[in-house]
Amino acid sequence: MKKTLKCMLLSLLAVSLVFAMAGCGKSDAGTKKVVIYTNGDEEAVQAMEKSLKSGGFEGKYVLQSFGTSELGGKLIAEGNKIEADLVTMSSYFIESSQSKNSMFKDLAFETGAVQEYPAYYTPVLANTGSIFVNTEVLKQKGLPMPTSISDLTKPEFKGLVSIPNIMDSSTGWLLIQAIITQYGEEAGKTVLHDLIANVGPHLESSGSGPIKKVQAGEVAAGFGLRHQAVAAKASGAPIDFVDPIEGNFSLTESIAVVNKDNEATDLAMKMAETIIKDARKDLIVNYPVALYQGESVEDINKPKHAKTFEKPLTVELLEKHQQFFNSSK
Repeated sequence: MKKTLKCMLLSLLAVSLVFAMAGCGKSDAGTKKVVIYTNGDEEAVQAMEKSLKSGGFEGKYVLQSFGTSELGGKLIAEGNKIEADLVTMSSYFIESSQSKNSMFKDLAFETGAVQEYPAYYTPVLANTGSIFVNTEVLKQKGLPMPTSISDLTKPEFKGLVSIPNIMDSSTGWLLIQAIITQYGEEAGKTVLHDLIANVGPHLESSGSGPIKKVQAGEVAAGFGLRHQAVAAKASGAPIDFVDPIEGNFSLTESIAVVNKDNEATDLAMKMAETIIKDARKDLIVNYPVALYQGESVEDINKPKHAKTFEKPLTVELLEKHQQFFNSSK
């Protein structure tokens, strides 16, 4: 009797496990998570995830971060075969990827953006370039306050300037756009050559590298993201920022839905709308550029010489400007 009862209980347990496993498989198969690829930095990712979680999407997505060049390469090479359902990325890479692969779906919601953008993307944030200085180092070295990028090429700044490398950082592209716009490619090559000579070992692979070196007092001046210098000054650091006469250029990072036409596409579209509607209030704190109707920033965050490059920003133009940079060394 005991042996028979034991066998019956084991059989019932086995049957229960089979049904449980079948049920779990069915549930997993019916709830595909949205895959999000982003080149955003930590503050941007935190703001986007906060909006998704408060919007009821917790557990419904997987987010993976990439460097700009790596993610850009995947978009160009893989098209809509990429694993991602939703992408936040530098706008010029999104445009070039769409031009080559027709991989993004037109957004299904009104964005309210201040400027006009293609139907398949809308900006998440924007970064603006400027010069910044360590006022204590300027005083110690007896250096004048620079007003232009060309001022940083003067002999007295030799070894005391830090800039981002356009080969590694899109922030470096803001510098190149300013030089070419103001001086043209021929004269601009001389300006850039002299600037790189003054930079020496302080050519940084990260867009935030120059501000770190300026704050540490390793150099007197640098070029990088304007909002970082504004924040450093507000914190009480001996940092000041300068809007160069060559212009403050900006780059946007945008959101786009990969057109896969599967069960995740509609959900990805809802997530994109949530990020734009709800994450901007946090994003604009760390990236103080007004992009949408009703947004505003303090006067201190408004560059004096805001400019736009005369040609559309594309991967091909970036590569051309990288060649310009390398030939100026």
